[in-house]
Amino acid sequence: MKMSRLSVVSLLVALVAVAAIAPAALAKDEGPSGLRKMIAVVEFDDKTDHSRWHWTGPDPGSGMSDMLTTALVQSGKFMVLEREQIHHVLSEQDFGQSGRVTDETAPKLGKLLGVAAVVYGSVSEFGYLASETGGSKGLLGVGVSKTTARVSIDVRMIDTTTGEILLADTASDEKSQHGLKLRTEDFSFGHKGKFDQTLVGKATRESIEELVEKITETLEEVPWVGRVVKASGPKIYLNAGQTTGVEAGMEFNVYRPGEELIDPATGLSLGAEEELIGRIAAADIKEKYSICTVVSGSGFDAGDVVRYE
Repeated sequence: MKMSRLSVVSLLVALVAVAAIAPAALAKDEGPSGLRKMIAVVEFDDKTDHSRWHWTGPDPGSGMSDMLTTALVQSGKFMVLEREQIHHVLSEQDFGQSGRVTDETAPKLGKLLGVAAVVYGSVSEFGYLASETGGSKGLLGVGVSKTTARVSIDVRMIDTTTGEILLADTASDEKSQHGLKLRTEDFSFGHKGKFDQTLVGKATRESIEELVEKITETLEEVPWVGRVVKASGPKIYLNAGQTTGVEAGMEFNVYRPGEELIDPATGLSLGAEEELIGRIAAADIKEKYSICTVVSGSGFDAGDVVRYE
């Protein structure tokens, strides 16, 4: 079947149009190179059953949240707040009698910290299966014919702007070995090389890697978010700089958040309406913040939400 000259011309025009549009679309999807999303990892609760899973080392909740923080930073895709900054805000603000982060308080914490997402949760299983083999119940000493270690972490991640729960999942792993003779007192999170060679260390490392993968995949669909620190005339100060990957010339949309909507039945945040008030461009990049100029709009103020879109 022969094509007419008009059909050939139409096909060529269509192909040229697609070729012209595709690079622009790809560039938009890829985003800026090295722009890392800011998140906070709150210390996990320890909800392990110590009568079943024996562990004499440090608090697994604290240790595993530290390991997750380190792994997220090493991935090169995130800017994770230091533990001291989180503790300072928790101590200064009213987060309930327990002082623990919940679905209700996580959005508030995230906004105070200026991060896009908050990761929190609990360790439900951690340690070695208690055994009476060898006459040492709950301890792992000489005479143990089989040792089993298990780790299980229940994690939630919330979008601090919308209040939406982005991730609610469990990461777990179990390791067993026959003929192992050991005790657990000397194994701690602070000695990475030694800890990673233990059964519980190997199970922990695989669980942490699983969480990093899930968090990374989930946040790929979430726009980069920052906050205006202050506005002084033509200068707009952004809470992200060189360490976050901001480069001169990057432009961001600025939104004014409205009143937060709270579900009266559950007490959970439903997010808040936002108003686009303008656009700013990064000009003078410091280590931890950037000074931006106004591209369009006015009335910028501290607390305004900044997005790379």
